[in-house]
Amino acid sequence: MLSVTITREHDVVAARQRARQIAARLGFDLQDQTRLATAVSEIARNAFRYGGGGTVEFVVEGQAPPQVLLVDVSDRGPGIAQLQPILDGSYRSETGMGLGIVGARRLVHRFHIQPAPGGGTTVSLRMILPATAPPLTEARVVAIGAQLARERSESPLDEVQRQNQELLRTLEELQRRQEELTRLNRELEDTNRGMVALYAELDEKAERLRRADETKSRFLSHMSHEFRTPLNSMLALARLLLDRVDGELTAGQVRQVGFIRQAAEDLSGLVGDLLDLARAEAGKIVVRPGELHVANLFGALRGMLRPLQLNESVALVFDEPDGVPSLSTDEGKVAQILRNFISNALKFTERGEVRVSATLAPAGDAVVFSVADTGIGIAPEDQEWIFQEFSQVEHPIQKRVRGSGLGLPLATRLAELLGGRVSVESQRGVGSTFSAVIPVSYVERAPAPVTADRIAEADPTSREGAAVVLQAVTRARTAHEDARG
Repeated sequence: MLSVTITREHDVVAARQRARQIAARLGFDLQDQTRLATAVSEIARNAFRYGGGGTVEFVVEGQAPPQVLLVDVSDRGPGIAQLQPILDGSYRSETGMGLGIVGARRLVHRFHIQPAPGGGTTVSLRMILPATAPPLTEARVVAIGAQLARERSESPLDEVQRQNQELLRTLEELQRRQEELTRLNRELEDTNRGMVALYAELDEKAERLRRADETKSRFLSHMSHEFRTPLNSMLALARLLLDRVDGELTAGQVRQVGFIRQAAEDLSGLVGDLLDLARAEAGKIVVRPGELHVANLFGALRGMLRPLQLNESVALVFDEPDGVPSLSTDEGKVAQILRNFISNALKFTERGEVRVSATLAPAGDAVVFSVADTGIGIAPEDQEWIFQEFSQVEHPIQKRVRGSGLGLPLATRLAELLGGRVSVESQRGVGSTFSAVIPVSYVERAPAPVTADRIAEADPTSREGAAVVLQAVTRARTAHEDARG
């Protein structure tokens, strides 16, 4: 496109002017024009001062976008003895040698220095043309070169004036950024004050949560006795009446007392589930690990649940736990989980079977207890919320069976307490398989610390406030970094 020969100091000024003119015609903005002109000026000055003169060539690389403006500055000097330390930034010179190279390297997109054969150095500066600039054809490059050749070079005084204007624009931009930094610092200070207030609020809510937890524990310890004592009395009195301790009963009286006894048993089961679930959520249930043999557990469950198998069309089957090792866990809690699974399966299965099995997990560190039935099944959209308290699937069979909707939530809490988990696979009208994965060896976990999430359970507005403040901090920090850049 153009070539400038450096033989005297005025030629350095001319190379700078040509670099700016070419950058302007190729579509670079004012900032990139100044960057390229300054880089060319520094390298051309080095060629004149240390290389005894040289040549500056402006070339366009590429036939299609992205095209590159290449500026090669060549000299025939002795070369650069300390090139690598200069590029690394570790070289120090009393005369300032190397500073121009380091500065120019930062101003352009790509920078390369190549010693020339037979002596001398070639410095290549590359600037990628803006995406908004129209593609350069060979004809247009030739036309731009011809225009530049006809233009008269500005005087050094004009160049000084132009550099002063560029300096003023740079100072204005720096001042604007400084004002932006000051504003962002004020925003950060306000945000920090908000964070301090939020942390104080979180501390207060943590203390409130601790007190609420203590209150719940005291309530449970009192209600466990207050609820169960009258219920046990009702059951005992109903049993005495049915045993004819105070004399014979008529058929109607036997039926009425049976209703009372059944209602008391249902209420006792509901109270027990409620208290167990509340204690599990409060972390008040104590795990007592011991040796658990699955075969013995299945035998106990078979005898315990046989009376619940009122429908002769449903078979309760326990598979032999072949290859399943003994566990070190709380047998009572595992039995309670399986009782809930089996009880639900028997309630909602009208014909077929309820099959209980245990298999060793592939990793060998847990046992998978499964209860599969051929009952009504559960639709995919209902499989998540059945594990919530007091939730049951709507079905005509629901009218004939009793349930509180607490069995599955309690089983979930107990499995988590033992370090495991529960899951369900089901298809409506086909059946369901409830599984509990229980670790072979129980490992006591440290109590969970009071976190923002736990506090937010007591007051959801805490999490929302924290999110708003954190978003403000992120925005302010991002803008702060952009302004500094």
